[in-house]
Amino acid sequence: MNFRNLIASGSRIGKRFCATVFAPASSGVETSVAIPATADGVEASVSAPTAASKQRMIYKKLSKLPVTGGTVAQTLNQFVMEGISVRKEDLFRCAKDLRKFRRPQHALEIFDWMEMRKMTLSVSDHAIRLDLIAKTKGLEAAENYFNSLAPSAKNHQSTYGALMNCYCVELKEDKAKAHFDRMDELKFVNNSLPFNNMMSMYMRMRQPEKVPLLVDAMKQREISPCGITYSIWMQSCGSLNDLEGLDKVIDEMGRDSEAEAKTTWNTFSNLAAIYTKAGLFDKAESALKSMEEKMNPNNRDSHHFLISLYAGISKASEVERVWESLNKARPEVNNMSYLVMLQAMSNLGDMDGIKRIFTEWESKHQVYDMRLANIAINTYLKGDMYDEAEKILDSAVKKCKGPFSKARQLLMIHVLEKGEADLAMKHLEAAVSDSAENKDEWSWSSELISLFGLHFEKTKDVDGAERFCKVLSNWGQTDVLKNC
Repeated sequence: MNFRNLIASGSRIGKRFCATVFAPASSGVETSVAIPATADGVEASVSAPTAASKQRMIYKKLSKLPVTGGTVAQTLNQFVMEGISVRKEDLFRCAKDLRKFRRPQHALEIFDWMEMRKMTLSVSDHAIRLDLIAKTKGLEAAENYFNSLAPSAKNHQSTYGALMNCYCVELKEDKAKAHFDRMDELKFVNNSLPFNNMMSMYMRMRQPEKVPLLVDAMKQREISPCGITYSIWMQSCGSLNDLEGLDKVIDEMGRDSEAEAKTTWNTFSNLAAIYTKAGLFDKAESALKSMEEKMNPNNRDSHHFLISLYAGISKASEVERVWESLNKARPEVNNMSYLVMLQAMSNLGDMDGIKRIFTEWESKHQVYDMRLANIAINTYLKGDMYDEAEKILDSAVKKCKGPFSKARQLLMIHVLEKGEADLAMKHLEAAVSDSAENKDEWSWSSELISLFGLHFEKTKDVDGAERFCKVLSNWGQTDVLKNC
């Protein structure tokens, strides 16, 4: 069935962000690097850690490479030299985790090392590697890798699916359609995944009207929607402001005998977000209650979504309840959790809450994160609490190396709106110092540039304008000067 006819025939379909299917390493494959022998030929004696602890040890080393420096190959070679066998399954999990946390280059280097060590790669390994190549080297490199594979590895549903996902992520519609047709010829279009990829692409291309057509096409093939399909279908209805269509999706989920197993907390998170956007707060809250029933109480991400969504419907008490639940389940300090909570407090306009959460984080944090400081600064400035905002920046400058550009610009905009250009210039000159010391890269706010210009024009402050331009010129911000 030609994909080009799917849209024209009035069908419907779904989404997925990744076509790679993780599968365990096949048997008969070399799965570890042997412990090196000593000079006399006797195998080195080491106290072997458990498999789980060894995997954590390897991942910990690899995850710190951006800070410690070095390469994946050097790190893994060092493990081998220390007499610790490195198993393929451990490397696979490390690559999977690094990929999950957006470290594709290091994940790819793991597969490169495995190949160098003559570890046989499975079809799933090739699929993941293809995806990583696309992320780090580009689509053309991924296509070349795909075409270079042996037929046994290339002509497989997982490998074809991985390249399909790459085309959809890069929004290459024509290539995605042609690849879909080729997969169809090979009988690889037998589940929701290829359709989900196409749906995801069309949503990102702002063509949500094509999603229901793809869902219809799935049904014509007697392919049942999966949880991801339902989520994308809902999102398309939300984008089209089609609440009637959304109700139909929910009704169909109710009739699907397998919906309970298919749907996840994410499904109801999407539903709540759509209802919130439509101003249907009661329905949004009901969806959030269903989401809580679905989620793992130890899952940090689901708690983050709950906090944000409850804040979106102005349920401050629920935000506090979920925050308390998260801290009980995951008591370790996590910057992202505090970031989400601060954003929620800011959205609720809760100044006391901002101060309480930020102070708590400052007393516990392991790594100072300017994103949290920026939220507190921005919220204080909205409440006309300049002194409190400036104190946060002064404290941050003593505790970390930035970046301070966003905080500086927020403060400058605030004081310029108050007519205090001299104070704004003080922050501008401090920003030059920040940039010199910490290589703080600036992305200039058009609002800030406009406010400086309006001030000098309104006050006819020629000396101030010249001082401003001189600071920028000495800083090397020539592009900004062109817009002055």
